[in-house]
Amino acid sequence: MADETEVRRTLSEPAARQLANATKTRAQWSGITPRWLVSFLPWVPVEAGIYRLNRVKETDGEGDVECSPSRERDTDLPETFVDYDAAPREYFLNAVTTILDVQSRVTDLYNQPYDQIQEQLRLLIEKVKEKQESELINNPEYGLIPNAAPNMRISVRGGAPTPDDLDELIALVWKEPAFFLAHPKAIAAFGRECTRRGVPPPTLNLFGTAFLTWRGLPLVPSDKLPFVDGKTKILLLRTGERKQGVVGLFQPGVPGEVAPSLSVRFMGINRKAIASYLISLYCSSAILTPDALGVLEGVEIDRYHVYA
Repeated sequence: MADETEVRRTLSEPAARQLANATKTRAQWSGITPRWLVSFLPWVPVEAGIYRLNRVKETDGEGDVECSPSRERDTDLPETFVDYDAAPREYFLNAVTTILDVQSRVTDLYNQPYDQIQEQLRLLIEKVKEKQESELINNPEYGLIPNAAPNMRISVRGGAPTPDDLDELIALVWKEPAFFLAHPKAIAAFGRECTRRGVPPPTLNLFGTAFLTWRGLPLVPSDKLPFVDGKTKILLLRTGERKQGVVGLFQPGVPGEVAPSLSVRFMGINRKAIASYLISLYCSSAILTPDALGVLEGVEIDRYHVYA
């Protein structure tokens, strides 16, 4: 019996696709995060990359301030003055930098529909900004965690973060706290403990996004908070110069500026026809008074509950 082979009488789809234009996306990178810390921090412009933090010398008690003397006696009023720290700390802007190399042949031939240089710059700038947030949290010189005062650190009671633990943190940073900062897994762990106790945390809409809150303070997520031996930390910040809180530092007007304190500068083309671009982001942060930042340590995120 002869084989019956079906004869196609129309153009096949695979062949037709050879003449079709594919709609292409921009390059996607899953490492991009919202970087909420940068949005929530107030930013202070500096000159010449230097920020001098002047503080008052701490004295015990209320100093030489007293109530008015009795009206029955003519008593001399107390005399005093406020002394300043003679050696204030100075913060210097840190540079988060990288160099982009692009082969000119690539940009000459493969520049449609997307500009290859612009796409490369866009993604590298995202990586630089991700590094910026990490440095604001972890940098030994100015990062929030390394520079928190020893007396502003407390530990969780039972491993998992509970409402009681966050209340203790609020009691520590009680002068107009602004927001908590925590790893998303720590926020999820806190939510589980709240649900277990029948007090699910309410949500608050900020910047078009819903945030879990506790006592009216948003829990801001950042995946840059580290894990050590499976444990992480939750921070509570007071922010702003007026409130003597935590501030971010930047310098406007840097050469080649494309965004505040972010510059992109062309470095030339070498003999291999490779064009180079220098990307620099200058930033730092300062904790104006020690009680502006509290740290909850030893936070475990792997406790789950079974509900009947």
